[in-house]
Amino acid sequence: MSVPLLARASARHFLRHPWQFGLAALGIALGVALAAGIDVASASVRRSFALATEAASGRATHEITGGPEGVPEAVYRRLRVEQGRRETAPFVGGAVALADRAGEVLQIVGIDPFAEAAVRPAITWDAPALRGALSSLLTQPGAALVTAETAHRLGVQAGSPIVVRVGASRSRLIVAAVVTPALDRERRALDGVLLVDVATAQETLGMIGALSRIDLRIPEDRLKAGALAAVEAVLPAGLRLQPVGARTGATLGMTRAFDLNLRALSLLALLVGAFLIYNTMTFSVVAGSSIKTTLRTLGATRRELFEIVLIEAAVLGVIGAAAGLLLGVVLGRGLVGLVARAVSDLYFTVTVREVAIPPGVVARAAVLGIGAALLSTLPAAREATGADPRLGLLRSTLERASHGRVPRLAGLGLGAVAVAALLLLGIPRSIPLALVGLLLVIVGAALLAPAATLLLARAAGPLLRAVAGLPGRMAARSVTASLSRTGVAVAALALALSVTVGVSLMVGSFRAAVDGWLRGTLAADVYVSAVPLVAARNEARLPRALVARLAALPGVAAVGSTRGVTLSGEDGPTFLAALEYTPGHRPGFRLLQGDPVRAWRALDQGQGVFVSESLAWRRQLSTGGTVALTTRTGRMALPIAGIVRDYGSDAGAVFVARSWYDRHFDDAHVSGIALHAAPGVASDALVEAVRAVARQDGLELLARSNQALRHATMQVFDRTFEVTEVLRLLALIVAAFGVTSALLALELERTRELGVLRALGFTGGQVRAMVALETGLLGAVAGLLAAPVGVVLAALLVHVINRRSFGWTMDLTIDGGTLALAPLLGIAAGLAGGLYPAWLMSRASPADALRAE
Repeated sequence: MSVPLLARASARHFLRHPWQFGLAALGIALGVALAAGIDVASASVRRSFALATEAASGRATHEITGGPEGVPEAVYRRLRVEQGRRETAPFVGGAVALADRAGEVLQIVGIDPFAEAAVRPAITWDAPALRGALSSLLTQPGAALVTAETAHRLGVQAGSPIVVRVGASRSRLIVAAVVTPALDRERRALDGVLLVDVATAQETLGMIGALSRIDLRIPEDRLKAGALAAVEAVLPAGLRLQPVGARTGATLGMTRAFDLNLRALSLLALLVGAFLIYNTMTFSVVAGSSIKTTLRTLGATRRELFEIVLIEAAVLGVIGAAAGLLLGVVLGRGLVGLVARAVSDLYFTVTVREVAIPPGVVARAAVLGIGAALLSTLPAAREATGADPRLGLLRSTLERASHGRVPRLAGLGLGAVAVAALLLLGIPRSIPLALVGLLLVIVGAALLAPAATLLLARAAGPLLRAVAGLPGRMAARSVTASLSRTGVAVAALALALSVTVGVSLMVGSFRAAVDGWLRGTLAADVYVSAVPLVAARNEARLPRALVARLAALPGVAAVGSTRGVTLSGEDGPTFLAALEYTPGHRPGFRLLQGDPVRAWRALDQGQGVFVSESLAWRRQLSTGGTVALTTRTGRMALPIAGIVRDYGSDAGAVFVARSWYDRHFDDAHVSGIALHAAPGVASDALVEAVRAVARQDGLELLARSNQALRHATMQVFDRTFEVTEVLRLLALIVAAFGVTSALLALELERTRELGVLRALGFTGGQVRAMVALETGLLGAVAGLLAAPVGVVLAALLVHVINRRSFGWTMDLTIDGGTLALAPLLGIAAGLAGGLYPAWLMSRASPADALRAE
């Protein structure tokens, strides 16, 4: 028999039951949408950063970078004049905030127009429309060029002022011209960029006499001729020559674990959707058993039936993947702001102007959608090719087979958990294998769901009968009698609930750990800094003279300061914090390794450093070893006196004494100032005194009490988990659809049974009560199963996934309210999913039902 004929027969079946096909497609679509949405949001953030980097680097192949003081201008003159390297260009750049627009961040790029053509030809400088702008850029103080898109968004035009904030200072720029790059890629790259000359950028960023870096374009033939060695020969100690992509790759690499964890959570919804597909396709085989029996009688082979079921799944997967991709793009547009804000809070400042849809997202959506549909349909396809389709696919036969498989599934579930334990314990540092282990735990819990459903439903039978009488007893018996449907529904809902519980407990544990860390570390009463652009590490500069100015305020008992800078090196970027404090007011670090007395003595005397545990984990450092830093005097190996707990950034940090920092860096700035109030002096009064000094000196300072700083930090913490909250909610919605699908399938399969009940005197209200109790029981079983599984997942997330992804350790905090919420959420999801099926069942006609075969 031809496959097209079988396909038409299958298509007619789905046309008669469009809701069944639609729910299965929706399950795939929602799962794919979550994965695609995270892909789109993450890709958009990375593309925005790459475009900004491209605008700054152009065609440069290498760059010379320095420490916090930058690269001396003399180095550029030596390369260009003495060595005659014409394909070099100076660069001064950084992020600035608009003073009159909260949250608007731009990039200021200082360039030398005469040196740009060889390195960054993003704008054709000799074009007639730009000659006047070029003249203004070189002769008019504070002149800036912006693209038409940037000007439109900011509401400015040629001649308009733009006031920007850098650290604690403000600068006033003038739009000299609004330019339109010829190429679309260049237009996107320069969106959000203020182009100024080098001198203006130096004045704005406070880098007089220094460059952010020097860009070089060295052709391949010159590389082979030893051009790099010739350049390195004239570089002072502390400067580094590296390929352009090294810095960008290292910066983006900091977000790799963050992206991986988001993708893993988004794939959960697809896993839940796979249960929904399995449920739908199995019902399709059962409901279409008469058609398939007729087809077998007419000559269809087992292989042809197997193929047609897989074709059904493939069509379902294509439709679901296509719809999921469209939903994912919409979801990605909504998530991109949350992801960008989390990246800006944790890693580096990024502003996303456009949503990117890489070709890889389309390919992954197709693979995920079609692959999930085919894999979850294989059991149903095997059922369809049984020796006797008519007898093998009877409802009673299917349920007997389902009950018979319960011990085997439970054994497989325990086996999956055992394999997960081997992966999690046997390979201690692999993040992908840790996520695979976590997935195996989830799959193992799903395989145990049918056994848990049988046990809990049987145990609940007497209670439901005592509460609701006959409808309650029948509801419990229906759950166990229809295990092929209810087991899958419970598994899908239990997965979503267990992840909700697990992630909630993890976030709660993390929050408690961060709060405890802040209470211990923030020992001062008032903290002063410039308004940061990135919440994780504040590197904004304040004049060091401000420390003495604030120390002289009435009511200040002691003062300390911190200077935070990011150093580039062979091991990637390293955050360095130089600490200045009085002997009786040390920072409240908690040492995880090292003798406290010896460690603090070594730090005080500049003979040792503290390393955060996240950095120690990433680079496998320990006390007694060394950590390498590139300083003004060259690369140094510093002895590690202690490993300290620090949740400031998962990139890690090295803490040194300010006296050591001053010996090895030419940097007369601080990033933050800590004030200890004298006895009887209120923190609020000290904050007001600091603000008065800021007004007098014309500085924009952020002065906050200890409590206010803790509160602001916890707000940033909560913001970083907003994406996680959205993903958990959507996964729960997918699971609710799974319950609805299972109950709708039951409604069609039990038409005759309901007809008999109605004929025997069951009212519509009793039918609705029975269905409500049944769905509520399903949700309660899922919730009770989710609570212990959620605790296991939380323990894995806290002690394994977070440790391997970010290098942090923390204690697991079990919140009883979160555990109690799981059954309540399960019951609510079950009842919500059963509303429509209950309405359909209560309206079933006894006569029509009894006329069924």
